[in-house]
Amino acid sequence: MLKIAYSSSYCHPLPPGHRFPMEKYELLPGQLKYEGIVNEANFFEPKPLEKKWILNTHSSAYLEKLENLNLSKSEIRATGFPLSKALIEREILIAGGSVEAAIFAQEYGIAMNIAGGTHHAFIDHGEGFCLLNDIAITANYLLDTKKAERVLVVDLDVHQGNGTAALFHESKEVFTFSMHGAKNYPHRKEQSSLDCELEDGIGDRAYLQLLSDKMEEITKRFSADFIIYQCGVDVLQTDKLGRLGLSLAGIRDRDYFVLSYAKQNNIPIMCCMGGGYSPQVSKIVEAHTQVYRLAQELFF
Repeated sequence: MLKIAYSSSYCHPLPPGHRFPMEKYELLPGQLKYEGIVNEANFFEPKPLEKKWILNTHSSAYLEKLENLNLSKSEIRATGFPLSKALIEREILIAGGSVEAAIFAQEYGIAMNIAGGTHHAFIDHGEGFCLLNDIAITANYLLDTKKAERVLVVDLDVHQGNGTAALFHESKEVFTFSMHGAKNYPHRKEQSSLDCELEDGIGDRAYLQLLSDKMEEITKRFSADFIIYQCGVDVLQTDKLGRLGLSLAGIRDRDYFVLSYAKQNNIPIMCCMGGGYSPQVSKIVEAHTQVYRLAQELFF
């Protein structure tokens, strides 16, 4: 059964005009049920993650600042979110959802988190709508509990997973692959295990060929026993922050490639949704919905 982490707390309200589309977290589960892709039994309510698992990735001083709402004005500005207790609780819940989804993925082959993909969070600070790095927390949880030995992070959001790259820069157990816009945020890039920088406007065919080539290279360099897939849809041509040229069909082909790679190689995969900022929220929801259709088609 496809298990999906979802909580109404994911839909944290933001001030009017804020450019982060929180409404997608409410609309996506409804769309999945409306289409009959899943039913209520597929969803699970994640539990807030225990502090010890957050501290396997983030510093105690940083977590204390978050819990006490003690970030400076510049630190708050860097995250892009107005700071609140509800926001911190949401971030902890999202991390819990990714960890629980990873455990389900080992049972069923694949599992999803409606939210997550917060790849801009570093050990001691947040950036770009990310306060806690659920990808890194999940990878470290799997390693620390001996549920996995070698974790591959496939990050196909349009923005480099700079926080994840920095957190695992010296790691031999976690391979970070980021395929992202060369001229897009963050302007100061970190070094992933493998980076693939994309020129503005790249279309489906060239993108998919690069993805195929890079995954072939990864296979030669790293033998994974778990995959965390950050499947952001801000690579869509209509995205107001993305600057790339992929169609909905191109994103579907991208997701099909990654999920098929996991299935064919018998590697459990946990998918977290990442970014998506098209002006029409229906485009964002449809782009995200595709990966759930594929999960059902390929794994169940």
